[in-house]
Amino acid sequence: MNIGVISGDGIGPEVVREAKKVLDACSEKYGFEINYTDIMMGGCSIDKYGVPLTDEAIEAAKKSDAVLMGSIGGNTATSPWYKLPADKRPEAGLLKIRKALNLFANLRPSVLYNELKDACPLRKETADKGFDMIIMRELTGGLYFGERYTKEINGVNTAVDTLTYSEEEIRRAAKKAFEIASKRRKKVTSVDKANVLDSSRLWRRITEEVARDYPDVTLEHMLVDNAAMQLVKDPAQFDVIFTENMFGDILSDEAAQITGSIGMLSSASLNDTKFGLYEPSGGSAPDIAGKNIANPIATILSAAMMLKFTFDMDDVASRIEDAVKQVLKEGYRTVDIMSEGMKQVSTGEMGSLIADRV
Repeated sequence: MNIGVISGDGIGPEVVREAKKVLDACSEKYGFEINYTDIMMGGCSIDKYGVPLTDEAIEAAKKSDAVLMGSIGGNTATSPWYKLPADKRPEAGLLKIRKALNLFANLRPSVLYNELKDACPLRKETADKGFDMIIMRELTGGLYFGERYTKEINGVNTAVDTLTYSEEEIRRAAKKAFEIASKRRKKVTSVDKANVLDSSRLWRRITEEVARDYPDVTLEHMLVDNAAMQLVKDPAQFDVIFTENMFGDILSDEAAQITGSIGMLSSASLNDTKFGLYEPSGGSAPDIAGKNIANPIATILSAAMMLKFTFDMDDVASRIEDAVKQVLKEGYRTVDIMSEGMKQVSTGEMGSLIADRV
């Protein structure tokens, strides 16, 4: 396996280190070889090269079978990176690599583990039902990639951001959503704002066309404001949520929070080959960087997703997922998911415990 590694900024290097520890344990147990290639992106790349992502870094990523990433960026209020023009900030590198690698499908599982129900901020009767959903977000179109500018019009400063989707962009993402749902509980909830936006009306029409090719999968439509409410009212109703770029960005963070900690949630960004970029859903958390207290589980579960989606090693991926559940069942917790009666451990200790269970 040729795996590119973007450790990134903040807690990124710490959590990536633990994911590699678990992958190496799998490599030893199951007899496969891993070659890691370090790739620089984000604030660390700005410091060294003046840009968040170099062309050489993109080429290194393209030569890899998959990329495992930590987190990039810093504190937007204090970091000097955010005084730079928008195209020179850390997140510009993230948008650039998604476009360069054609990573149009972002998968974010949101699962409430039985052992962590006490950390869920929802009402007890809601948390007791549990939930297990995937948010499938289109990643390379929409408002984030449309034309944008700020200029004076009739003497007034005016900002314009353009939301654009083609039917093919929608279709390829919808197919991915239905493929995933067909292997799960066979339900897709397509989230849009079709009562207002032309782009959402096209989104709805193309999604319905794709649905005809998956007769065993149920399709429902939901407006994004209602979806935001339903996520906190009854998250158990969802299987695969399929939505556009900005809506998915917002809803996936909401779905992350109701699990109790964003440090538990993995993600995968895929193209139309087996290649994928795998990263935790959370940010770089610069306030706790270097303290060895960050939760590495999201990054470890992202590595499990990599084994599943890129390398078709479902059994090994399940081994990692089971190891995570076992460690939680044994009462080990990082500080973000700590509760009374549990055993608090560091970032490194959590990674070692999971690697040992593998």
